[in-house]
Amino acid sequence: MNTIAELRKSYELAELDEAHSQADPHKQFELWMQQALDAQLPEPNAMTLATVSAEGRPSTRVVLIKGVDERGIVWYTNFESRKGRELAANPFAALQFHWVELERVVRIEGRVERVSDAESDVYFASRPLDSRIGAWASPQSEVIASRVVLLGNVAKVSARYLLNPPRPPHWGGFRLVPDGWEFWQGRKSRLHDRLRYRLDQARWIKERLAP
Repeated sequence: MNTIAELRKSYELAELDEAHSQADPHKQFELWMQQALDAQLPEPNAMTLATVSAEGRPSTRVVLIKGVDERGIVWYTNFESRKGRELAANPFAALQFHWVELERVVRIEGRVERVSDAESDVYFASRPLDSRIGAWASPQSEVIASRVVLLGNVAKVSARYLLNPPRPPHWGGFRLVPDGWEFWQGRKSRLHDRLRYRLDQARWIKERLAP
């Protein structure tokens, strides 16, 4: 049996160079995201979200992207969860997409803001009923005695709101407004392609980083 230290993979699927990448990182991301969708990867919209507490302790978790445009990257969550509390105390974060099958990584950093109530309302209304009930039933990140607590909360919420639970006031969207992007394409011999886009005034500067 191989040990972890002996695991090796040679990345040889594609390349990423300055001449054939987009000048705007939003367009480069949209291109790669569409290619991940076309490849029918499992959960191509899954991303790691890194936040930092007021005490300076980092934490990560996987969330799902639910919107992207020139304004930034959007996801939805409980504002009272650990990530919600940390973003309230320190409104900067980092995101990472890892599309293993395409040998690609995208890293995004920037300031985080809440989306408008109207945007959160529209997305919440589009969710399946069970998910809307769950947003009320789960005191996310809090200690609970057992799963029975969750099931009891679900029953109470279902009885109260029937088929039309409104959006909870503690639930909604965050948007990361990027000021830095990195696109990583695996290459042979660990000589990977890394293109970084950094914001200088209102202009994106594209640079190659050593692997």
